[in-house]
Order: sequence, then C-alpha cells, then structure tokens
Amino acid sequence: MRTPFLLLPLAMAFVAGCANEPAAAVADPAAQKPATAVNTVNRSHDESSYAEPDKVVIKDLALDLKLDFDHKQIAGTATYTLDWKDKAATQLVLDTRELTIEKVDAVEAGGTLSPLPFQLASADKVFGSKLSIEAPQHPQTVQVTYHTASTASGLQWLEPSMTEGKRLPFMFSQSQAIHARSWVPLQDTPSVRFTYSAHVVSRPDVMVLMSADNDPKAVRDGDYSFKMPQPIPSYLLAIAAGDLVFEPISGRSGVWAEPSMVGKAAKEFEDTEKMIGAAEKLYGPYRWGRYDMLVLPPSFPFGGMENPRLTFATPTVIVGDKSLVSLIAHELAHSWSGNLVTNASWKDIWLNEGFTTYVQARITEALYGPEMAEMEREIDQTDLLAEVKGMNPADQALALPPLTERDPDDALSQVAYVKGAWFLQFLEQRFGRAVFDPFLRGWFDDHAFQSATTDQFVAYLKKNLLPKNPNAVTAAELDAWLNEPGIPAFAQKARSRNFSIVDTARIAFLGSDQLPNRQVTSEWSTQEWVRFIDGMGKTLPLEKLAQLDRGYKFTGTANGEIAMRWYPLAIRSGYTEAQAAAGEFIQRVGRRKLVLPIYAELVKTPEGLAFAKEVFARAKPGYHPITTASVEEMLAKAEAGAAKR
Repeated sequence: MRTPFLLLPLAMAFVAGCANEPAAAVADPAAQKPATAVNTVNRSHDESSYAEPDKVVIKDLALDLKLDFDHKQIAGTATYTLDWKDKAATQLVLDTRELTIEKVDAVEAGGTLSPLPFQLASADKVFGSKLSIEAPQHPQTVQVTYHTASTASGLQWLEPSMTEGKRLPFMFSQSQAIHARSWVPLQDTPSVRFTYSAHVVSRPDVMVLMSADNDPKAVRDGDYSFKMPQPIPSYLLAIAAGDLVFEPISGRSGVWAEPSMVGKAAKEFEDTEKMIGAAEKLYGPYRWGRYDMLVLPPSFPFGGMENPRLTFATPTVIVGDKSLVSLIAHELAHSWSGNLVTNASWKDIWLNEGFTTYVQARITEALYGPEMAEMEREIDQTDLLAEVKGMNPADQALALPPLTERDPDDALSQVAYVKGAWFLQFLEQRFGRAVFDPFLRGWFDDHAFQSATTDQFVAYLKKNLLPKNPNAVTAAELDAWLNEPGIPAFAQKARSRNFSIVDTARIAFLGSDQLPNRQVTSEWSTQEWVRFIDGMGKTLPLEKLAQLDRGYKFTGTANGEIAMRWYPLAIRSGYTEAQAAAGEFIQRVGRRKLVLPIYAELVKTPEGLAFAKEVFARAKPGYHPITTASVEEMLAKAEAGAAKR
C-alpha cells in the first residue's frame, strides 16, 4: 500500500516548514554495546488475528457471492479447503467483523452438507468477533454462509452521484490491514496464504473485478467467475464493481476505469510495461500473469493498494505529466516485496513497505533517471525526520514490538516505508550493487509465496550477504537500524541537485518582491514544487501568498500533492481567499493523506472548526469509512479541546 512518493504522515502533516530540520538520531553505534540485531519476541505470532494457524490452515477459498447495491451488502458462502496441523485440535477459528453468520457446514464427499456448531463471540472494537467452529472430526472442507453489514469497514458503496460518470453505483474493497474480515470470514493474518476462486453475481450493468484473473474482454452480464492460482494472504483479497471499461497498455498490462477516466489513466500510466521490464531485470520474472490497474473514485482513502493482478489506484495521481507515477512503481514493486514475500505479522510491515519503497526507487531511477529518484528519496527522508520527533520511541524501530491491542492501521507510519528503504540503501552502499542486487533477488526467490519475519531476514542477511564483506557492517549498525529509535547518525542522506536550485529560488523570493524566473519554474516537476512550498516556513505575509497565487494558481490546483501543502500554509497564514477552494477540495477528495493536513489546520481556530464541520457533513456520504473515522476523531478532539478553553 502506498500514499505514493510522499507518504506525508499525520505527524508531519500538522507541522509546516520542516524541510531542512535535522533528525533526532540515535547515538553513534561505535559507542553502543555489541548487539545481535535480533529481537527476542516471537515474531511469527500475529497478535492482530484470532486464528490458530499452528492448528489448522486454510489452503484454498471458494467464494459464491451476490452483490446487493440497494442494501449495500454482500451475501453468500465461503468454502475452505483445510490442512489440519494439530491432531488434537477441535476447532476452526476465524476472524470476522460485523458479519452475520447464518450457518456453518462440513462438506462431505459428494457435496452433502453436515451442520457444524459454531459460536460468534462479542465484538472487540479493534479485532471484531472471533468465530469458533466445532470441528473435532477435522473435515477437509467447511462452508460458512453469511452476509456483510452495510457498514463493513472493508467496503465502500458509492451512489452514482459520487462517481466520475455519475451513471452507475460503485463498490470497492480495502482489505489491508485487517479489514478483509469485514467482508469474508477468514484467517485474517498475513501468515496464512491461500489460493482462491470466486463466483460473483451482481446487477448486469456493472463490471465486477477481483484480485485474480480478470479477463480484459469480459462481457458485462451480471455473472462473473475468477481464479487466483497463486497463494495470497487475506489482505490481498479484493473486489470492485462499477461502470468500468478496459484500455490496454501492453500485452500483459492495462487500465480499468470509468469511461471518462480510462483514456487519461492509460496515457499517464503508459510506461507500466517498461516498469515491469525494469523490475524483472533486477529481481527476476513477474510471477502473477497480468498486471492491470483499476482507477477508483476520488474517495479511495489511500494512494494505491497492491492487490495482485489488479492494483487499486487513486485518480489523484493522474496530473498529466507522469510526475506522480511512482505510485505505480511502488504498487508494481509489491509484486516482489509484499505479495511474493509477505510480512508474517504487521509488526514486521517494514518487510513489505520498506523493501517496496527501495525497489520503487530503483524502478524510478531506471525509467526517469537518478535525479528523479533522489528527489523522491530526499522528500521522503525529510518528512520521516520530522515525523519521528513526535513519535513513541518504540514505534521508530523497524522491528516493532508486539502490537497487542493496537489496530495495525494505527501502527503504520513512514518508518516502515522510508526508514526501511533507507536501511536497504545503506546495505547497497556498503556492499555495492553488484553484490546487493543478487542478494535481494535471492531473498525474493528463496522466500517466494511465503511469509517471513525480521528474524528470518537477519538470518538470511548473515548467511548470504555479510560474509561477502565481513567488515562492511557491524552488529551494532544493524541493531541501530532494526531495533533503535530514530535514524542512525551514520545514515547517508539523499541530496538532490535540483533541490539546490529550488531552495535558491525560494530564498530569493522570500527576500524580494519577485517571483522566480519562469524559465526556471516552467520545467519544475511536482517534486520541485513540493520542495518549494515545504520550505516557506510556518506562515507567510498575505501579500506574499497572494503573489504566489497570482503567479502559480495554487488555489484550485488539481494536483493533490500541492494542495495538501498550499492550503494548510494559507490557512495558518490567514489567507481567506483560499478557504472556499480548500473546502471544495476536501469535500471532493477522500484520500486521507491529502485531506487530513487541511482539516488539521482548520480545526485549530473556532471559525475553522465550524467550517471543517460544515464541509465534513457534506463530504461524509462520499468518504470511505477509514477516512470518515480519521476525520471524526480529529473533529472530536478539536471540539473537546475547545470546550476546555
């Protein structure tokens, strides 16, 4: 999952002008005591799931579902092929959230159904309800009949008015991290991988797609079948339905989108086949058949989601100049890191996101040059250094402590993405690409279609990389990256040549009444504009803001990366001319990364809080439940704070 090249986290989003602030770093590792770089925690255990994979494991899932847009409900059956590991086990335990379980049956030879007793526990706020199925005879196949709630956290149902074309309703899923359990009863843990098939019935005028073998030539008829032959974890289970058409990019890649969007998306993502080829040269063959992309409505709460064979993507990255297509590089990179080799639990999510962010940069470099990759690294690293200043020290480690009662969504930060990628780049720098690239490819090959832990990676590192140059990395340095807070003092920071020009132009503007020369700014990419705005400081005089707005039309921009920086700066500075456009933006777009920084600035004043509540009331029907929950929490805290004053 990616909130793409700029995962500006909430901690950073609420702070302005931090572009050049130094990091909070750990002490020099040479002064630390010797370390093993391995935690004593059982990292294979997943605290975020009720499942007991040491006793029984789902090997295959067969879904038979009906989509009901009127009632915002999915109903049907989930049939599991099981591998019983423990002869003494008597139960199959599944994760659910807001599901109504109608019945559970063992499927006997010939298809005969035999009822099995089951119990659905009271709901936990974070983890949902534990479903315990009595199965002392260890049936090989079990079927659960169920239906979802209209409020399922992993599904969003959109009225036609909330879509691009405004003709047909739209529905899509978001299963990561533990939302799959809200639309399918599952062992909802990344430590369990299964193949799956699905038969889905829907109204005949919508196209249904899944994270499986979607046929680009499929006909809309309301009856669809899918198959995913490679084993995947539950969070990669995905479904979408709407007014969707297909446009090819290459023989194995293309774009699904609403008719008015598909052409623009295909043009923006036209380098996808080149990206696949670049990744294959580095890390081996693409193993998932097709690589297609689905452009969702603006309410999608994230930048992208790496559902195998069908990346879900936000339309906010389609800006006309390919400057935000690192999103596609990131989600494609997941085809090796995350989808192919998966973190066994969410406390090791850096194995997914850090590896992917590193691979993304290598793809970007191969297609768009080292300077583009370096700009994106520097933006990411700058944001991370600002974020860790306000973080719990334990959350700054790559190998997180057990999440226990924490929602894994809340534990995710830039640490997993950027510190993880920074660590891999550190290894690359110490060993050289000629050594490190084959090592990383070997990690993917040797652990393909498996789930892994940080401890396993460290063991693999010690066996297959460190002996190549025993003096290249110390145990203390590994420990600093994996288990210590902050960024190690010895980490080499990214340095973009282009940003030196941007910084010079910004300093000149702040010290004069003249905008930078158009010959300089006319060729700037999104990354350079981001750097320009980020360095402006906490506030600007109104005349400076008006001058920028006249020159560059920031207010009303269609570029979300610019909007999420310009509007907070304008709000903090009292530039009321931008408020209406800011409200329109956060009403139209539901991507958390883009809207939360704007809400965060609005709620700091009574007038802004009132305006934010008005906008949210209009926006809420079109927001995803994940975005809605984040905004509601922010508004509630702001109101509580205002009441105390």
